[in-house]
Amino acid sequence: MKIALVHDYLAQDGGAERVVKTFHEIWPEAPIFVLFHDKNKIDSFENLQIRESFLSKFPFVCDHYQWYLPLMPLATEHHDLRGYDVVLSSTSAFAKGVITDPGTIHICYCHTPTRYLWTDTHEYIRDLKYNKLVKIFLPKLVHKLRIWDRMSVDRVDHFVANSQTVQQRIQKYYRRDATVIYPPVNVEEYSVSSEIGDYFITGGRLAAYKRFDLVIQVFNRLGWPLKIFGSGPGWWNDVKKHAKSNIEFLGRVDEKEKAKLLSRARAFIHPQVEDFGITPVESMASGCPVIAFGEGGARETIIAGKTGLFFYEQTWEALFDLLLRKFDAAAFDRHAIREHALHFSTERFIEEMTGLLKEKYEHRN
Repeated sequence: MKIALVHDYLAQDGGAERVVKTFHEIWPEAPIFVLFHDKNKIDSFENLQIRESFLSKFPFVCDHYQWYLPLMPLATEHHDLRGYDVVLSSTSAFAKGVITDPGTIHICYCHTPTRYLWTDTHEYIRDLKYNKLVKIFLPKLVHKLRIWDRMSVDRVDHFVANSQTVQQRIQKYYRRDATVIYPPVNVEEYSVSSEIGDYFITGGRLAAYKRFDLVIQVFNRLGWPLKIFGSGPGWWNDVKKHAKSNIEFLGRVDEKEKAKLLSRARAFIHPQVEDFGITPVESMASGCPVIAFGEGGARETIIAGKTGLFFYEQTWEALFDLLLRKFDAAAFDRHAIREHALHFSTERFIEEMTGLLKEKYEHRN
């Protein structure tokens, strides 16, 4: 069985890239087709068979890839996938639109229907740092991309969603069924600590939609110790200016340091809506309860009262009230929290993906 892997592009090292790495661990002979690979930001793919599209030769594509959005559908269709028995795409944008041989099985692992085309269009256009003239033409471009995106769905034989949340979006926007297979989490790298500190923790990729500003507002008022790990774009520097001295900014931390920080924290704060949310699962694998906004993938991974608590309005007032009135770190069994997190292991992901691919291939043949 000859397999090809397809991913949108390698421009950041996040959860989607972790999925692709795991795919390659399962099928090490499979090449990985991408629009472009930013080696300065992601060097962990350096020794793999990366096959880039013609866009990789364009100037500034790594730093300003948004400039080339109109060409990305064409570049995706130019991937040469002749002769493969199975194409496994990993996508939140373009990769599902590849063209395959008639006898090829195309399985798409969908992280979400493209956010800026379907769920977050208005926010995406509003928050882009371009002048008003550029933004006048953006809705027309988004409209054309939306048409291509919907058409590309017909090129997929089987959809796999990374959560029930995404499964529902696939049904809503694409009118297709999807099998849910949760993404891999390296739970074995985390453990429960016997020493619990007096601090809370939050962090990750510090994007605006993740609403870490709410957490800062809350802890400014509470005065409790808070540690924030990760880095973000320019807006984050403005947010940091409003933090009081009880809030510590750690910047980017490696996996070992993150595991140590999570295992000793009183709780991890998760204020955003995620398709799945890997960091909350890592926190639980450390025995750390999660305080989460009760929408998206968090509702599938966190058990209220056992592994964490939910607040249901995405406001600083709701989070403040929950922390002050309802949270008690001593009420949680940290070993039970870790046991729950083991359900999202890499081994489970590999078993489910290989089983699904084998089933679809044997059914076709």
